[in-house]
Amino acid sequence: MRRHPRRGEAGREVSVAPKAPSKRGAEVGRRIGVGLMYGLWKPRVLGAWKVPVSGPVILAVNHSHNIDGPMVIGVAPRASHFLVKKEAFIGPLGPAMHALGQVEVDRSTADRTAITRALDVLSSGGVLGIFPEGSRGEGDFASLRSGLAYFAVRSGAPVVPVAVLGSTDRPGRLIKGLPPLRSRVDVVFGDPFEAGDGSGRRTRSALDEATVRIQKQLTAHLENARRLTGRPENAGRPAER
Repeated sequence: MRRHPRRGEAGREVSVAPKAPSKRGAEVGRRIGVGLMYGLWKPRVLGAWKVPVSGPVILAVNHSHNIDGPMVIGVAPRASHFLVKKEAFIGPLGPAMHALGQVEVDRSTADRTAITRALDVLSSGGVLGIFPEGSRGEGDFASLRSGLAYFAVRSGAPVVPVAVLGSTDRPGRLIKGLPPLRSRVDVVFGDPFEAGDGSGRRTRSALDEATVRIQKQLTAHLENARRLTGRPENAGRPAER
């Protein structure tokens, strides 16, 4: 855990733990997200009732468009704290995202401050949002990083798979980088599941096994979400340019 030095009474350096993400800020972010997502597009939300009403939860979201995170923040039944790449915290947007309870993460290294903050969210009974693919891509859960497994096994929090479909069907006319205004975007929440094997092991092999288990669950959920919404096989993937 990265700590910042501060001088104590005797002139010694003492450690200060990184500030935990704001719960109130996350709730404000959810309310802003509700207004923006429902005002600009037409979200169709399925299975939101499957998200546990209390206690720690990890939302595992596929990621093919920049609006996927804000969309889930706006339609999820509980306020959430997403792990967001540090490159998004630029200019005035950075302080705003911190104030809204989002967690900045440096993907180029083992960011101990981000890890501590994310675990703080879960230990306090909050909702942590993760893009398990690590970055925006096909959005098909085909390649997962081990971060999701680590947080799930370490915290014991259930994982809720989330599929966002329709955000990349076609570019908008006014803003090419966004879906067309008032177009439909489907968000499908799946059944919560435990990532660990129940043994409590946190070894590398245990995390590898958990990652395989998670990938199977997320892939199955994505296939089911496509059937429920009538989306084609390539739904959720970046449109060809």
